[in-house]
Amino acid sequence: MGRICADCGRDLPRSSYTPNQFSKGGAFRWVAKGRYTEGGRRGQACVFKWFKTGTVFEDDYFTLDIKAVDKALEIVNRFNQLGIVDKAVKVNVPAVWRFEDDCDGDWAGTAHLIEPFVQNYQKFNSNSGWNDVSRPWALAMQALSHFSYHISGGNYVLCDLQGGIYQQEVVLTDPVILSRTREYGVTDLGPKGISSFFSQHECNQYCRSNWTAPANPVQHFVPVPGTSMMRRNVPAALSKPPVTEYAWSMLS
Repeated sequence: MGRICADCGRDLPRSSYTPNQFSKGGAFRWVAKGRYTEGGRRGQACVFKWFKTGTVFEDDYFTLDIKAVDKALEIVNRFNQLGIVDKAVKVNVPAVWRFEDDCDGDWAGTAHLIEPFVQNYQKFNSNSGWNDVSRPWALAMQALSHFSYHISGGNYVLCDLQGGIYQQEVVLTDPVILSRTREYGVTDLGPKGISSFFSQHECNQYCRSNWTAPANPVQHFVPVPGTSMMRRNVPAALSKPPVTEYAWSMLS
């Protein structure tokens, strides 16, 4: 099974990505469900996500997840303050836990991203421009993504919105931030991602007429529901032209 590459739109094999790149995205992380055993969330259901690359544990894998959540919180708080919808939008805040090195078996040293379990899961949009406009909450989330561009002066778009729908709120999980400077890792598709989002976006009743948007957005990526990634590696090639002095001697 491969993953859609945002660079070319093809379904590329696992070998085309680094382990960290291929792991990004909920469908490709190992996920287990448990319960908090202490603290303010004691007894509450949670999920924990982890990955392993041989014997090397990638500390930066979760760092950008949390950085994106911090930015999402900033944007969502401002969205809530405007009262655009009559219910609250919240963001699931994860924490990184690490098993001690002296634990038994494969658990030793592994890093886990822990976050509260969400119910009534729904995907609202992706980072390549795909979006769902079939339900009220989905429309409101498209407006949130548009708002993020406006409030940040065109520097960011909060997208890949998904989460749990509750009676008085929606709880978002695992968001993506698209930025002008691609500062949020492999799922940050940069300026082309921002343009692609708006090439598919149609303002609805939750958007406001004074919100800014790119003048001439272009679809650079194939709009797919899953999370797309930008590869940072380039194809390998021969270091010298095939016909070198050594090659000539072999041919003669």
